[in-house]
Amino acid sequence: MNKRVVVIISLLVAIVAIPVIMRRESSTVSPRKADDRLVIITPHNESIRYEFGEAFATYWKRTTGQTIYLDWRKPGGTSEIRMVLDAGFTAAKAGGHEGIGVDVFFGGGEPDFDAQAKLGRFIPLTVFDKHPDWFGESGVIPQTFTGETYYPADHTWVATCMSQFGICFNPDFLKRLGIPAPTKWEDLGDSRYAGTLALADPTKSGSVARAFELLVQNQIQLELAKTGADQEQAIAAGWEKGLQLIQRLAANARYFTDSAPKPPQEVGQGNAAAGMCIDFYGRSFGDELRTRDGQPRVKWIVPQAGTTLSCDPIAVLKGAPNPEIAQAFVEFCLTREAQTLWFGKPGTPNGPISRALHRIPVRKDVYAPEILANSTMPEAHPYSDEGNFTYRKELTGKSFSTLRNLVKVMCIDSHEEMKTAWNAIREAGMPADALAVFSDVSIMPYAVGGKGDPLLTSKDSMVAAKRADELGEWFRSNYRKAEAMARASKLPPSANR
Repeated sequence: MNKRVVVIISLLVAIVAIPVIMRRESSTVSPRKADDRLVIITPHNESIRYEFGEAFATYWKRTTGQTIYLDWRKPGGTSEIRMVLDAGFTAAKAGGHEGIGVDVFFGGGEPDFDAQAKLGRFIPLTVFDKHPDWFGESGVIPQTFTGETYYPADHTWVATCMSQFGICFNPDFLKRLGIPAPTKWEDLGDSRYAGTLALADPTKSGSVARAFELLVQNQIQLELAKTGADQEQAIAAGWEKGLQLIQRLAANARYFTDSAPKPPQEVGQGNAAAGMCIDFYGRSFGDELRTRDGQPRVKWIVPQAGTTLSCDPIAVLKGAPNPEIAQAFVEFCLTREAQTLWFGKPGTPNGPISRALHRIPVRKDVYAPEILANSTMPEAHPYSDEGNFTYRKELTGKSFSTLRNLVKVMCIDSHEEMKTAWNAIREAGMPADALAVFSDVSIMPYAVGGKGDPLLTSKDSMVAAKRADELGEWFRSNYRKAEAMARASKLPPSANR
């Protein structure tokens, strides 16, 4: 690669890195006074960064006698982190370097870590050699659970805690709307929710994208469970129903936010009736936002047989400036001491200092009575609880990137046309012919999207943009047509469901 290209790439990296550099922070000693330093890129919120920073600094001082400065880098969610890593490693390769000046990638979803591992950007974790008894069926961290992978065969990343995607809702808001509390994903597609749902953009958050994937797989598994169902037809039908359910949720949405924590916040503040969110956001806002008589303004539930226990991993990056400390940090995150941080009450033994984190630890042995008694989830038993479904990667695993981009063109870019059509359909009494046009997703059958649309997810931005434009125009045209059909309908407006 010639010098001019290297310079251009370096400049691009600098531009991408600006928000990372500007968001450096540390809850430990200053960098000038610290004996050691660790650079961590993460999507984790401030509470997690602070609590794990303080806990590891204490642990490091106790075990090594050294002080340490934790340099947290938070460019945004996992989508932004992916862009930073892509740009950084591209520039490093062009300049003949191995690393990008970052030691640890902490937090996100299994798809993001799996993708980075396949690109060769992680190194094997030494904790598997040091503590082999922690892992496997006889250990405290299984390799798989509910169909989710908690660490790969090459040991390049490992789960530190677990997450569930579910529904958050405001009980008072639902009471005013006359809607019962939701129990499953399909409930959020009820037209009575129109204009009151809070949803997040899956292209901005890996966790949100995974929630949409699980929603679709839930519909596929429901079809497969039907007596006498032909497998191929059931999968295709479930895929179609999943996309149509996403359409109804999007049509009911007030807007799509770029921030994954915003839906439960909006629900708690009374700006939205319900929304989709990850468990710890729902629990955190439920704990913080309460009525005058102490009742939670946000309740979070697991949709019936509608989610899994996915993992939140950690990895050491290739070319890490301080690989030994990075490996020690990973090991620390898997100790019983650190695992208790995830769900301990502030001020309790091994609990957080300031704020509860409301996360589900991955180690089985922290669900002991004496630890649960000091936790924010005393009834938690994730390894024995029923209600989850078993994720089957072969059904929707290849569609992850396709789905997040499809939701953008199908629901976000055309949201105004979608909402206008949906309101016209509601006012007309939900006429079947208009609904059929509104819900037409035949342009993206399972045979294409379920296997991963190669055009929509192409690395060639021009190819991907052309496919997105094609899909976007298809859906906008359908929404406009459905609106016109609904307005022409002569059904009485009183039949509005």
